[in-house]
Amino acid sequence: MKIAFYGSSLLSSYWNGAATYYRGILRALAGHGYDITFYEPEAFDRQQHRDIDPPPYARVVVYPATAEGLASVLAEAPRADIVVKASGVGVFDRELIAGIVAHARPGALKIFWDVDAAATLDEMRADPDHPVTAALPHLDMVLTYGGGPPVVNAYAGFGAARCIPVYNALDPQTHHPVAPDERFACDLAFLGNRLPDREARVEEFFLRAAAALPDRRFLIGGNGWETKDMPGNVRHRGHVYTAEHNAFNCTPAAVLNVARDSMAHIGFSPATRVFEAAGAAACLITDAWEGIEQFLTPDREVLVARDGQDVADHLAALTPDRARSIGRAALKRVLAEHTYALRGEQVHALFQEHGARAREAA
Repeated sequence: MKIAFYGSSLLSSYWNGAATYYRGILRALAGHGYDITFYEPEAFDRQQHRDIDPPPYARVVVYPATAEGLASVLAEAPRADIVVKASGVGVFDRELIAGIVAHARPGALKIFWDVDAAATLDEMRADPDHPVTAALPHLDMVLTYGGGPPVVNAYAGFGAARCIPVYNALDPQTHHPVAPDERFACDLAFLGNRLPDREARVEEFFLRAAAALPDRRFLIGGNGWETKDMPGNVRHRGHVYTAEHNAFNCTPAAVLNVARDSMAHIGFSPATRVFEAAGAAACLITDAWEGIEQFLTPDREVLVARDGQDVADHLAALTPDRARSIGRAALKRVLAEHTYALRGEQVHALFQEHGARAREAA
Protein backbone atom coordinates (compact mmCIF):
# COMPACT_ATOMS: atom_id res chain seq x y z
CA MET A 1 0.00 0.00 0.00
CA LYS A 2 1.18 3.51 -0.81
CA ILE A 3 1.38 6.24 1.86
CA ALA A 4 1.61 9.95 0.99
CA PHE A 5 2.86 11.75 4.11
CA TYR A 6 2.91 15.57 4.23
CA GLY A 7 5.09 16.71 7.15
CA SER A 8 7.65 19.25 8.29
CA SER A 9 10.87 17.36 7.53
CA LEU A 10 12.15 13.82 7.56
CA LEU A 11 15.69 14.83 6.61
CA SER A 12 16.35 17.57 9.16
CA SER A 13 15.74 18.04 12.89
CA TYR A 14 16.59 21.76 12.64
CA TRP A 15 13.71 23.60 14.35
CA ASN A 16 11.84 20.33 13.86
CA GLY A 17 11.48 18.25 17.00
CA ALA A 18 9.21 15.73 15.25
CA ALA A 19 11.99 14.43 12.97
CA THR A 20 12.97 11.49 15.20
CA TYR A 21 9.30 10.52 15.57
CA TYR A 22 8.70 10.56 11.81
CA ARG A 23 11.83 8.50 11.19
CA GLY A 24 11.00 5.87 13.77
CA ILE A 25 7.36 5.44 12.75
CA LEU A 26 7.98 5.42 9.01
CA ARG A 27 10.95 3.04 9.21
CA ALA A 28 8.72 0.64 11.17
CA LEU A 29 5.85 0.95 8.68
CA ALA A 30 8.20 0.32 5.78
CA GLY A 31 9.09 -2.93 7.51
CA HIS A 32 5.43 -3.92 7.13
CA GLY A 33 5.66 -3.41 3.38
CA TYR A 34 4.28 0.13 2.97
CA ASP A 35 5.56 2.22 0.05
CA ILE A 36 6.07 5.67 1.62
CA THR A 37 6.59 9.09 0.07
CA PHE A 38 7.33 11.97 2.47
CA TYR A 39 6.67 15.51 1.22
CA GLU A 40 8.52 18.33 2.99
CA PRO A 41 8.81 22.01 2.07
CA GLU A 42 12.12 23.78 1.50
CA ALA A 43 11.74 26.15 4.45
CA PHE A 44 13.37 27.41 7.67
CA ASP A 45 16.90 26.47 6.45
CA ARG A 46 16.16 22.83 7.24
CA GLN A 47 17.71 21.56 4.02
CA GLN A 48 20.94 23.37 4.92
CA HIS A 49 20.99 21.52 8.28
CA ARG A 50 20.17 17.95 7.24
CA ASP A 51 20.84 15.18 9.76
CA ILE A 52 20.41 12.31 7.33
CA ASP A 53 20.48 11.55 3.62
CA PRO A 54 17.21 10.37 2.04
CA PRO A 55 16.61 7.04 3.78
CA PRO A 56 15.89 3.69 2.12
CA TYR A 57 12.52 3.34 3.83
CA ALA A 58 10.89 6.39 2.20
CA ARG A 59 11.05 8.43 -0.96
CA VAL A 60 11.51 12.08 0.05
CA VAL A 61 10.19 14.92 -2.09
CA VAL A 62 11.45 18.38 -1.12
CA TYR A 63 9.20 20.97 -2.73
CA PRO A 64 9.55 24.76 -3.03
CA ALA A 65 7.56 26.64 -0.39
CA THR A 66 5.45 28.27 -3.12
CA ALA A 67 1.91 27.88 -4.36
CA GLU A 68 3.26 26.03 -7.40
CA GLY A 69 5.31 23.70 -5.21
CA LEU A 70 2.29 22.99 -3.04
CA ALA A 71 0.12 22.21 -6.07
CA SER A 72 2.74 19.84 -7.46
CA VAL A 73 2.85 17.64 -4.35
CA LEU A 74 -0.90 17.67 -3.72
CA ALA A 75 -1.32 16.44 -7.29
CA GLU A 76 0.38 13.21 -6.19
CA ALA A 77 -2.11 12.52 -3.36
CA PRO A 78 -4.58 10.56 -5.57
CA ARG A 79 -1.90 7.88 -6.16
CA ALA A 80 -1.83 6.89 -2.47
CA ASP A 81 -3.95 4.44 -0.52
CA ILE A 82 -3.26 6.33 2.72
CA VAL A 83 -2.90 10.12 2.79
CA VAL A 84 -1.49 11.80 5.92
CA LYS A 85 -1.21 15.47 6.84
CA ALA A 86 0.95 16.07 9.92
CA SER A 87 0.57 19.15 12.09
CA GLY A 88 3.18 21.88 12.25
CA VAL A 89 4.56 21.77 8.70
CA GLY A 90 5.13 25.50 9.12
CA VAL A 91 4.07 26.60 5.64
CA PHE A 92 0.74 26.01 3.89
CA ASP A 93 -0.71 24.10 6.87
CA ARG A 94 -4.23 25.34 6.10
CA GLU A 95 -3.93 24.52 2.40
CA LEU A 96 -2.41 21.09 3.04
CA ILE A 97 -5.20 19.85 5.33
CA ALA A 98 -7.83 21.08 2.88
CA GLY A 99 -5.78 19.70 0.00
CA ILE A 100 -5.60 16.12 1.22
CA VAL A 101 -9.38 16.13 1.70
CA ALA A 102 -9.87 17.46 -1.82
CA HIS A 103 -7.23 15.39 -3.62
CA ALA A 104 -7.27 11.98 -1.93
CA ARG A 105 -8.96 9.44 -4.15
CA PRO A 106 -12.31 7.93 -3.10
CA GLY A 107 -11.74 5.09 -0.66
CA ALA A 108 -8.28 6.27 0.43
CA LEU A 109 -7.63 6.43 4.17
CA LYS A 110 -7.34 10.10 5.19
CA ILE A 111 -5.49 10.95 8.43
CA PHE A 112 -4.50 14.04 10.38
CA TRP A 113 -1.41 13.14 12.43
CA ASP A 114 -1.03 15.66 15.24
CA VAL A 115 2.47 15.91 16.68
CA ASP A 116 1.50 18.79 19.00
CA ALA A 117 -2.08 17.99 19.95
CA ALA A 118 -2.33 20.24 22.99
CA ALA A 119 -1.34 23.30 20.95
CA THR A 120 -3.57 22.34 18.02
CA LEU A 121 -6.58 21.90 20.29
CA ASP A 122 -5.94 25.28 21.91
CA GLU A 123 -5.96 26.85 18.44
CA MET A 124 -9.18 25.03 17.54
CA ARG A 125 -10.90 26.28 20.70
CA ALA A 126 -9.88 29.85 19.88
CA ASP A 127 -10.80 29.76 16.17
CA PRO A 128 -14.23 28.45 15.09
CA ASP A 129 -12.98 28.43 11.49
CA HIS A 130 -9.83 26.43 12.18
CA PRO A 131 -8.91 24.29 9.13
CA VAL A 132 -8.55 21.10 11.18
CA THR A 133 -12.06 21.52 12.58
CA ALA A 134 -13.39 21.98 9.05
CA ALA A 135 -11.53 18.88 7.84
CA LEU A 136 -12.53 16.48 10.63
CA PRO A 137 -15.86 15.36 9.11
CA HIS A 138 -13.95 14.23 6.00
CA LEU A 139 -11.11 12.42 7.81
CA ASP A 140 -11.10 8.76 8.84
CA MET A 141 -8.98 9.23 11.95
CA VAL A 142 -6.72 11.49 13.96
CA LEU A 143 -3.47 10.06 15.27
CA THR A 144 -1.48 11.93 17.92
CA TYR A 145 1.94 11.44 19.42
CA GLY A 146 0.69 12.08 22.91
CA GLY A 147 -2.06 13.42 25.10
CA GLY A 148 -3.84 10.35 26.41
CA PRO A 149 -7.52 10.50 27.40
CA PRO A 150 -7.73 14.33 27.57
CA VAL A 151 -6.71 14.67 23.91
CA VAL A 152 -8.84 11.73 22.75
CA ASN A 153 -11.91 13.21 24.47
CA ALA A 154 -11.21 16.70 23.13
CA TYR A 155 -10.93 15.49 19.54
CA ALA A 156 -14.10 13.44 19.95
CA GLY A 157 -15.83 16.62 21.11
CA PHE A 158 -14.75 18.35 17.91
CA GLY A 159 -16.24 15.54 15.86
CA ALA A 160 -13.29 13.30 15.03
CA ALA A 161 -14.43 9.84 13.89
CA ARG A 162 -11.52 8.27 15.81
CA CYS A 163 -8.56 9.63 17.76
CA ILE A 164 -5.76 7.29 18.81
CA PRO A 165 -2.48 8.24 20.52
CA VAL A 166 0.65 6.74 18.97
CA TYR A 167 3.27 7.74 21.49
CA ASN A 168 6.89 8.67 20.98
CA ALA A 169 9.28 5.76 21.37
CA LEU A 170 12.83 4.52 20.88
CA ASP A 171 14.56 3.44 17.70
CA PRO A 172 17.48 1.42 19.11
CA GLN A 173 19.23 1.57 15.74
CA THR A 174 19.52 5.33 16.15
CA HIS A 175 19.66 5.97 19.90
CA HIS A 176 21.78 3.70 22.09
CA PRO A 177 24.66 3.83 24.59
CA VAL A 178 27.99 5.15 23.28
CA ALA A 179 31.30 6.23 24.80
CA PRO A 180 31.35 9.62 26.58
CA ASP A 181 32.37 12.70 24.58
CA GLU A 182 34.16 15.52 26.41
CA ARG A 183 32.32 18.12 24.33
CA PHE A 184 29.22 17.29 26.39
CA ALA A 185 30.85 16.80 29.80
CA CYS A 186 28.76 18.35 32.59
CA ASP A 187 26.62 17.50 35.61
CA LEU A 188 23.26 18.24 33.94
CA ALA A 189 22.40 18.70 30.26
CA PHE A 190 19.19 19.90 28.63
CA LEU A 191 18.36 19.72 24.92
CA GLY A 192 15.49 21.67 23.41
CA ASN A 193 14.82 24.66 21.18
CA ARG A 194 13.91 28.01 22.71
CA LEU A 195 10.14 28.33 22.26
CA PRO A 196 7.68 30.75 23.87
CA ASP A 197 5.69 28.02 25.64
CA ARG A 198 8.83 26.30 26.94
CA GLU A 199 11.11 29.14 28.02
CA ALA A 200 9.57 29.87 31.41
CA ARG A 201 9.72 26.18 32.34
CA VAL A 202 13.38 25.98 31.28
CA GLU A 203 14.04 28.99 33.49
CA GLU A 204 12.39 27.22 36.42
CA PHE A 205 13.65 23.66 36.03
CA PHE A 206 17.07 24.22 34.45
CA LEU A 207 18.36 27.74 35.09
CA ARG A 208 17.05 27.90 38.66
CA ALA A 209 18.79 24.60 39.41
CA ALA A 210 22.00 25.94 37.88
CA ALA A 211 21.83 29.07 40.04
CA ALA A 212 21.28 26.91 43.14
CA LEU A 213 24.36 24.78 42.39
CA PRO A 214 27.07 27.24 41.29
CA ASP A 215 29.82 24.63 41.71
CA ARG A 216 28.18 22.24 39.18
CA ARG A 217 28.46 22.38 35.38
CA PHE A 218 25.36 22.73 33.20
CA LEU A 219 25.00 22.40 29.42
CA ILE A 220 22.10 23.56 27.23
CA GLY A 221 21.71 22.50 23.60
CA GLY A 222 19.23 23.68 21.01
CA ASN A 223 18.45 26.67 18.84
CA GLY A 224 17.72 30.16 20.10
CA TRP A 225 19.45 30.18 23.51
CA GLU A 226 22.50 32.22 22.45
CA THR A 227 20.84 35.49 23.48
CA LYS A 228 19.44 34.17 26.78
CA ASP A 229 20.90 35.53 30.01
CA MET A 230 22.13 32.52 32.01
CA PRO A 231 24.19 31.77 35.13
CA GLY A 232 27.93 31.57 34.58
CA ASN A 233 28.03 27.82 35.12
CA VAL A 234 25.76 27.19 32.10
CA ARG A 235 27.37 26.55 28.70
CA HIS A 236 25.38 26.87 25.47
CA ARG A 237 26.10 24.31 22.76
CA GLY A 238 23.75 25.43 19.94
CA HIS A 239 22.06 23.01 17.56
CA VAL A 240 22.87 19.39 18.37
CA TYR A 241 22.57 17.11 15.35
CA THR A 242 20.80 13.77 15.67
CA ALA A 243 24.09 11.90 15.21
CA GLU A 244 25.38 13.66 18.35
CA HIS A 245 22.38 12.89 20.57
CA ASN A 246 23.78 9.64 21.96
CA ALA A 247 26.98 11.29 23.16
CA PHE A 248 24.97 14.26 24.46
CA ASN A 249 22.88 11.86 26.55
CA CYS A 250 25.62 9.43 27.62
CA THR A 251 28.25 11.93 28.78
CA PRO A 252 26.60 14.07 31.52
CA ALA A 253 25.89 12.79 35.01
CA ALA A 254 22.20 13.35 34.23
CA VAL A 255 20.00 14.82 31.52
CA LEU A 256 16.86 16.89 31.95
CA ASN A 257 13.52 16.75 30.15
CA VAL A 258 11.30 19.84 30.31
CA ALA A 259 7.86 19.66 28.71
CA ARG A 260 6.28 22.60 26.94
CA ASP A 261 3.47 24.36 28.85
CA SER A 262 0.63 22.74 26.92
CA MET A 263 2.05 19.23 27.14
CA ALA A 264 2.79 19.51 30.84
CA HIS A 265 -0.75 20.73 31.44
CA ILE A 266 -2.48 17.95 29.51
CA GLY A 267 -0.12 15.13 30.53
CA PHE A 268 0.47 11.76 28.84
CA SER A 269 2.91 13.47 26.44
CA PRO A 270 6.45 12.10 26.76
CA ALA A 271 8.78 14.03 24.49
CA THR A 272 11.03 12.29 21.99
CA ARG A 273 13.94 13.28 24.25
CA VAL A 274 12.60 11.03 27.03
CA PHE A 275 13.04 7.91 24.92
CA GLU A 276 16.28 9.09 23.34
CA ALA A 277 17.80 9.54 26.81
CA ALA A 278 16.44 6.24 28.09
CA GLY A 279 17.72 4.49 24.97
CA ALA A 280 21.20 5.79 25.73
CA ALA A 281 20.90 4.48 29.32
CA ALA A 282 21.13 8.05 30.61
CA CYS A 283 19.95 9.06 34.07
CA LEU A 284 16.90 11.16 33.23
CA ILE A 285 15.35 13.86 35.40
CA THR A 286 11.96 15.02 34.11
CA ASP A 287 9.51 17.69 35.16
CA ALA A 288 6.34 16.22 36.63
CA TRP A 289 3.36 15.52 34.36
CA GLU A 290 0.38 13.23 34.62
CA GLY A 291 0.91 9.78 33.15
CA ILE A 292 4.69 9.48 33.52
CA GLU A 293 4.21 6.09 35.24
CA GLN A 294 2.77 4.71 31.98
CA PHE A 295 6.21 5.06 30.43
CA LEU A 296 8.86 5.04 33.20
CA THR A 297 8.67 4.26 36.93
CA PRO A 298 9.63 7.24 39.14
CA ASP A 299 12.66 6.77 41.42
CA ARG A 300 13.62 3.54 39.67
CA GLU A 301 13.70 4.37 35.94
CA VAL A 302 13.44 8.18 36.09
CA LEU A 303 13.71 11.00 38.63
CA VAL A 304 10.71 13.35 38.73
CA ALA A 305 10.94 17.01 39.76
CA ARG A 306 8.13 19.38 40.68
CA ASP A 307 10.31 22.50 40.34
CA GLY A 308 13.88 23.71 39.97
CA GLN A 309 14.69 23.08 43.61
CA ASP A 310 13.72 19.42 43.15
CA VAL A 311 16.08 19.25 40.18
CA ALA A 312 18.89 20.72 42.26
CA ASP A 313 18.15 18.30 45.12
CA HIS A 314 18.14 15.28 42.78
CA LEU A 315 21.43 16.36 41.25
CA ALA A 316 23.09 17.07 44.60
CA ALA A 317 22.15 13.62 45.92
CA LEU A 318 22.97 11.69 42.74
CA THR A 319 25.90 9.29 42.85
CA PRO A 320 27.50 7.65 39.79
CA ASP A 321 26.20 4.23 40.87
CA ARG A 322 22.65 5.53 41.31
CA ALA A 323 22.77 7.30 37.96
CA ARG A 324 23.93 4.12 36.19
CA SER A 325 21.24 2.06 37.92
CA ILE A 326 18.46 4.44 36.81
CA GLY A 327 19.81 4.58 33.26
CA ARG A 328 20.07 0.80 32.93
CA ALA A 329 16.54 0.32 34.28
CA ALA A 330 15.13 2.92 31.87
CA LEU A 331 16.85 1.30 28.90
CA LYS A 332 15.47 -2.12 29.83
CA ARG A 333 11.92 -0.70 30.14
CA VAL A 334 11.86 1.16 26.84
CA LEU A 335 13.37 -1.75 24.90
CA ALA A 336 10.62 -3.98 26.25
CA GLU A 337 7.62 -1.64 25.90
CA HIS A 338 8.38 1.56 23.99
CA THR A 339 10.11 0.95 20.65
CA TYR A 340 9.08 2.24 17.26
CA ALA A 341 8.81 -1.36 16.11
CA LEU A 342 5.94 -1.74 18.59
CA ARG A 343 4.41 1.59 17.54
CA GLY A 344 4.65 0.48 13.91
CA GLU A 345 2.75 -2.69 14.75
CA GLN A 346 0.06 -0.55 16.39
CA VAL A 347 -0.33 1.71 13.34
CA HIS A 348 -0.22 -1.23 10.91
CA ALA A 349 -3.04 -2.88 12.89
CA LEU A 350 -5.08 0.35 12.73
CA PHE A 351 -4.63 0.53 8.96
CA GLN A 352 -5.64 -3.12 8.54
CA GLU A 353 -8.66 -2.68 10.80
CA HIS A 354 -9.82 0.34 8.80
CA GLY A 355 -9.37 -1.56 5.54
CA ALA A 356 -11.41 -4.47 6.85
CA ARG A 357 -14.21 -2.12 7.95
CA ALA A 358 -14.23 -0.42 4.55
CA ARG A 359 -14.46 -3.74 2.73
CA GLU A 360 -17.25 -4.87 5.04
CA ALA A 361 -19.18 -1.67 4.46
CA ALA A 362 -18.74 -2.01 0.69
